[in-house]
Amino acid sequence: MKKFKSKAFFINSALIHIFLSVIVVLISWQFFEPEAYNFMHSNFTAKNYGSDEIALIVIDDKSIERHRWPWQRYLYAQIFEYLTDYANPKLIGFDAILSSLDKENPKSDEQFFNTVNRIDNLVAGFSPLVQDAEDKTYQSKFDKKFKVKIDDKRQGFKFSKYRSISRFPAAYFNALKYTGSVNTTQNTSGYVTTNDQIVTVNNENYPSLALRMYMKLNGINSLELNDNSITAGKLTIPTVVSPDAVQNYVKFYKVMPKSEYTHKKYSAADILQSLENLKQGKPPIINPDEFKDKIVFVGANAKASALGLEDALPTPMLQKHPGVDIQATNLDNLINDEFMVQTTIQQDIILLVILTVSVFIIIARFSFFKSLLTLILIALGYMVFTALCFKHNVAPNVITPLAIQLITMIFAYSYRFILEGKNKEKIKQAMGKYLSQDIMQNVVQNIDDIKLGGKKAVVTVLFADIRGFTSISEKLSAEEVSMILNEYFTEIEPIISKYNGVINKFIGDAVMAIFGEPIQDINHAKNAVLCANEMLKAVDKLRDKWLFEGKPKIEIGIGINTGEAFVGNIGSEKRLEYTVIGDMVNLASRIESYNKVYKTNLLISSSTYAHVSSIADVIKISEVTIRGKSKKMDIYEVLRLT
Repeated sequence: MKKFKSKAFFINSALIHIFLSVIVVLISWQFFEPEAYNFMHSNFTAKNYGSDEIALIVIDDKSIERHRWPWQRYLYAQIFEYLTDYANPKLIGFDAILSSLDKENPKSDEQFFNTVNRIDNLVAGFSPLVQDAEDKTYQSKFDKKFKVKIDDKRQGFKFSKYRSISRFPAAYFNALKYTGSVNTTQNTSGYVTTNDQIVTVNNENYPSLALRMYMKLNGINSLELNDNSITAGKLTIPTVVSPDAVQNYVKFYKVMPKSEYTHKKYSAADILQSLENLKQGKPPIINPDEFKDKIVFVGANAKASALGLEDALPTPMLQKHPGVDIQATNLDNLINDEFMVQTTIQQDIILLVILTVSVFIIIARFSFFKSLLTLILIALGYMVFTALCFKHNVAPNVITPLAIQLITMIFAYSYRFILEGKNKEKIKQAMGKYLSQDIMQNVVQNIDDIKLGGKKAVVTVLFADIRGFTSISEKLSAEEVSMILNEYFTEIEPIISKYNGVINKFIGDAVMAIFGEPIQDINHAKNAVLCANEMLKAVDKLRDKWLFEGKPKIEIGIGINTGEAFVGNIGSEKRLEYTVIGDMVNLASRIESYNKVYKTNLLISSSTYAHVSSIADVIKISEVTIRGKSKKMDIYEVLRLT
């Protein structure tokens, strides 16, 4: 039964720990890991600035101040004219979605479309939409002109939440050569940590703006889509499953000094002024050679404007990270083949299980302080480990393992203390069979102050002895003797405890009990006599029972004395015994021996009688010679208690 209870306790404890761990993991993943990821990424992963081979031209606050919004599209045309006619960049990415015509300025639109039409290295953005398309034929037209071949070899579930594609005006549609999705998805905490590398619209797959630009740069005409990766030529992009898109984790770069961009940024206003200066034969504000053979992204982010032109989202690097810089970061990752890799759920679970088991083993094997120090070192070591992982573009969970370690420590230490408490209780109960429970309690309460020595105190000592037990035992077997003694002692022990007495020792068939110490009792003499009276009654009942069972007739004699004695621990530093020492103890033993002489059952000293005279009818036995005493003394037989 005890084994069953221990097993059930262990199983219930394990189930509670598993339940609490699951709750902690879910809470940590939802609220703490995203913030930890951002912190680790910004402090350990982002070691370098964005590539010098990528530049940004941004319609910023300066541009809006110089050229009133809404911009006529000839201004975009002039930016592209500056790039194609003077700068000669390797590739241009247009981070903008054009879905309508400027009916008030048709010539401006025409100039823009004509400029776009003559650019062969421009990739423009489009957006997947969740609403159904008004023109059901548009997507097929879009696919016919822009779609790239994507060999979808995924075996798992394929998400397709988008129902249509943002529609280009016909002239813009005809002018463009290449397009890519500019869709960016935030995680549950509102941060951008992944790229939507491939979006699915009505079960058709489309690359991101950056991926399409990468394909154009490297002459790649098709992609291979697997469950955990995208293959683009020699490049393999690690991906994760998401209901939004086929995503990969972004590796962000350091923010440039006095900037909010991780790549070099130029104001569109300065580009426009540079074009005008070049046409007039004046020195440009920005030399076109700045963009020669580079990749240029063109986009808008005017945060000070009240026109809603701020295109910025929270990332691990910035609370308002410009969208055009996020697109550039995606392409930078692709070109340099550097991506963040998130540990899988299976890896996370294995780590948590190993950590949990290790914590339990360490706490079970080592002392409290050694185990605590070891676990603190493990936690610090794990923090260093995660920092190194982020430095090498691997993102393990940061907070969750530490939280699991903490809860496991609390649980394991609690479990250990409960078990130790139970073991101590078992030890106390076992030792209580050899020592008095009261002495045991005194030892436990003063566990840190156990030493040799004691004090003088006035106590009452009771000796009880079975009359003629030696001759009786000679007629019985050892087993029968043991059974009689055990039954006798079992009967009188609770009586002694009832009257605040403490059994100090068993001496063969005799018992010695102390009243007044260690249990404080001002009525110790009276309680000793009351105890003796009840012991005699209990033995009378036992005698009748034993006679009925054919066992020998047994009687006891009791002697009681009250006086000052030494009470405390005697022995050596390694072996102690709590006892009472003094002449009054010897006197109590000798008084008990006179029961045989006077054929009595209960004798007390004069010092004890002085305390119980009001409750006891006695016969005085005068001038008794006590061995070891030069003077004779009076003792009293207690006949009955009033």
